[in-house]
Amino acid sequence: MGGFFGAASENDCVTDVFFGTDYHSHLGTRRGGMTAYSEKLGFQRHIHSIENSPFRTKFENDAVAMEGKLCIGCISDTDPQPILVRSKLGVYAVCSVGIINNAEELSNELLSSGCANFETMSSGLINSGALIGALIAQRSSFAEGIRYAQQKIKGTMSLIILTRDSIIAARDINGRLPIIIGKREDGYCLSLEAFAFQKLGYSTYKELEPGEIVRITSKSCEVLEKGCGRKHICSFLWTYYGYPNAVYEGVTVETMRTRNGEIMAENDIKAGRLPDVDYVCGIPDSGTPHAIGYANRSGIPFARPFIKYTPTWPRSFMPTNQSMRNQVAKMKLIPVHELINGKKLLFVDDSIVRGTQMRETVEFLYEHGAKEVHMRSACPPIMYGCKYLNFSRSTSEMELIARRIIDQLEGSDGLKYIEDYSRSDTERGRKLREEICRQLKLTSLEFQTLEGTVEAIGLPSCDLCSYCWDGKE
Repeated sequence: MGGFFGAASENDCVTDVFFGTDYHSHLGTRRGGMTAYSEKLGFQRHIHSIENSPFRTKFENDAVAMEGKLCIGCISDTDPQPILVRSKLGVYAVCSVGIINNAEELSNELLSSGCANFETMSSGLINSGALIGALIAQRSSFAEGIRYAQQKIKGTMSLIILTRDSIIAARDINGRLPIIIGKREDGYCLSLEAFAFQKLGYSTYKELEPGEIVRITSKSCEVLEKGCGRKHICSFLWTYYGYPNAVYEGVTVETMRTRNGEIMAENDIKAGRLPDVDYVCGIPDSGTPHAIGYANRSGIPFARPFIKYTPTWPRSFMPTNQSMRNQVAKMKLIPVHELINGKKLLFVDDSIVRGTQMRETVEFLYEHGAKEVHMRSACPPIMYGCKYLNFSRSTSEMELIARRIIDQLEGSDGLKYIEDYSRSDTERGRKLREEICRQLKLTSLEFQTLEGTVEAIGLPSCDLCSYCWDGKE
């Protein structure tokens, strides 16, 4: 996915942006970037790979050398960013978060209409920042250009632009990701994560509406265009992506996850399927608060039968190579033998996507003497690859374990019964769970319901994106 942070201050703000961007590191693993502007040095930009070393260590020397009262930074899971653009609107830096699904179509349209060229990555793929910059330049102002780009792009586009005198931010038109403005005595900042600026002394000033465009300087936050879209924020921000103390639309991630676990336990109790186990456990890190909620409601003790070794591998979704990811996932789990050997365990994970890492985890537990391994997924079965953000973005939906099993059971006809397969009270739903149990060697398996997820978040279902579960846009 990715994230960004920017600040406009009466004082040098490069250090603020360095720390604020670093606090978005849980949202991406590929690249980081920073751009600052000062009258003395002009635009200063640095971009580094963060696949094998975190943002902080790659940029700490750059942050000392840079200067400016205007600065932006980003974590990107896609293109090198920020991109520097020169157009009729001037010179500016732009970075974005999201996916442009019609990039090829838009690039051909721009080239045929007279746009001479724009940046392409060494792989030959189109750089999204350069494409966005070219789209914005089709209009006579930043606000008009951004609105034009929002309307043309199919997918998701939240962005920030650094000019010589301000920072412009635009939330994606469907509000799938948040942008939050912070305020301090000496200026303003913007961020995807409010906690990223609270530690720097800023307080929350406002949260942008879907499609809203604002300009911040050290003295003001000006609305350039009011919000124009429907709020459809990604539900996975709470279930998986968000840091525990992040707050989206007034809902804290940690409390949502605990509440979510309580609802799953309540569902099991009502259905008479609460298993007789010794401990409830979480797949660290994001599964842990879901498990604590489950333990609290069920009355079954919570325990940590394995500990994640984080000093060298702090995030479970790095590196990008799948086989290496699987090996890292295995290497980082350190067992607590007396909590595994001879025990019946129920684990809660944030989600079950491909099933590969879960199979490794279950085998790991049996190898260390577990008698039974039960699993609960903190969200419904994932049926569709995400086309709006990078979560569960697979080359084929057959990589998703739920879809793969549906195909094995019914072929393409199974697509007509996705809703039945998602539910546990239907014959198809029971077959899906039984087959996943067989393939992953689980004693039992259940998923949170879509209704339970919405209840745990506490927002109206119409305000939430649940495409990966139900295919509804």
